[in-house]
Amino acid sequence: MKYLKSLLVASIAFVVAVVMANPAAAVAAKFHSATGSVNNSGALVVSFDERGLGNDNIDYTLTADATALYACINGGGKHPQAANKESFEGSVSGGGSFEPKNGRVVADLTAGPLLAPQFQCPNGQKRVLAAVTYTNIVLTDTTNGTSTGVADTARVFFDV
Repeated sequence: MKYLKSLLVASIAFVVAVVMANPAAAVAAKFHSATGSVNNSGALVVSFDERGLGNDNIDYTLTADATALYACINGGGKHPQAANKESFEGSVSGGGSFEPKNGRVVADLTAGPLLAPQFQCPNGQKRVLAAVTYTNIVLTDTTNGTSTGVADTARVFFDV
């Protein structure tokens, strides 16, 4: 009889623990889609849809390797035949926090552009971002430990 009471108490404790468990434990986060593009300022924009989330805010990070080509353009918007240009490589990152709606986050994250350190143009010309390429793009849901790769993306602004 004492054994049955102990078994009953243990069973009730188990049921209460399961019922009271944190709803986040039931989360099955999965990226449904993630696509990259480059906006008019040369920044990487990743649009994504993640599903299987709970109701708490979700934190994200976005990382990528970037190659940026900067050039000097004259006042007429043309590049001189011997246009000064220089390529820079580095990493860019961004992040944000979003509140799921119905267990889902549909949002955009931005990173970059890679800035040209100390690249100067001659008098009468201005420095412009001529082209940019992003590779090794990774979007991570840091709250749930889920990541997805995003296809490389590039954009040419000026033919230099």
